[in-house]
Amino acid sequence: MNMQNQKTLIIKVEPTNPEEKKLKKAAEIIQKGGLVVFPTETVYGLGANALDREAVIKIFEAKGRPLDNPLIVHVSEMRMVKAIAEMNEVAEKLAKKFFPGPITLVVDKKEIIPPEVTAGLKTVAIRMPSHPIALKLIEVSGVPIAAPSANLAGKPSPTKAEHVIDDLYGKVDLIIDGGETKIGVESTVVDTTVHPVEILRPGGLPIEEIQKVVDVKIFDRKVEIPKSPGMKYRHYAPEAELIVLYGKRKDVVRKIREMSEELKEKGLRVGIVATKTNPYSGIDAEILELGETLEEIAKNLFSSLRELDKRGVDIIIAEGVEEKRLGIAIMNRLKKASGNRFYRV
Repeated sequence: MNMQNQKTLIIKVEPTNPEEKKLKKAAEIIQKGGLVVFPTETVYGLGANALDREAVIKIFEAKGRPLDNPLIVHVSEMRMVKAIAEMNEVAEKLAKKFFPGPITLVVDKKEIIPPEVTAGLKTVAIRMPSHPIALKLIEVSGVPIAAPSANLAGKPSPTKAEHVIDDLYGKVDLIIDGGETKIGVESTVVDTTVHPVEILRPGGLPIEEIQKVVDVKIFDRKVEIPKSPGMKYRHYAPEAELIVLYGKRKDVVRKIREMSEELKEKGLRVGIVATKTNPYSGIDAEILELGETLEEIAKNLFSSLRELDKRGVDIIIAEGVEEKRLGIAIMNRLKKASGNRFYRV
């Protein structure tokens, strides 16, 4: 089922109590090898039947995604997990504690998973989302769903259906509009095939919570063959140039004010993403407030980068946050989005 360059069907579904009748249409598309975009608690995902090689390839084509960047397989129950993967003791422990939720486990795969899903690796990344629409869609479809974020490769991940429409309308069969996602950054990816287990990508489940269950370390090496999304390529980037400043708040505010004035004098349109906007009053710039808590900042980050692109800014200056709990994931996304234009002041 391929609707490239044709109209994409958009349906609104109640996010807390999804109507199964509406999701049956989406499930039929999945079963026939089509592409369906659906909300999760983290970001929107671009889904296809994970057991259908041709359907999986369509995901890469729609996104413009490199084939060596593996996908995450979404499941709705542990029975589905056991059918596609070999769960070791650590993986079982983490799944029991955190499934469903914003965590992805890298485990040994079974032959039923096509190599296109895993970039030819012997491992597969598995996640059980907690969003009612995602869980119900997988259940009604009756198959595991391979799904990266539903954006064009490299762009900020979508947290609203409008973001998906901007990127993928005409390239997918159906978009489920379930409103704004709750967390706003992708899942935390944990490689359970090594000891101690490694955090391949910080995300919506704070590392501190995982450390209460198992010993972990954060992956910090360069890779040629990534085991999970977010490891090799530049991701999450707005069209505008992005610079990230971090340090003591008063120093960051002062530096952003200085840079904004200098860039404005050069004729550039400046955007600022800040935890609070009041320290920047009087600056001639597009200023968006992310919020005060890490949860608010994570939820609004990608949406704000997209909004500043829509407003036509040339350069975005972002405030960094303290690297703890969700702040680790936020700073990871800002580093990737800025191409490491990331400076302490």
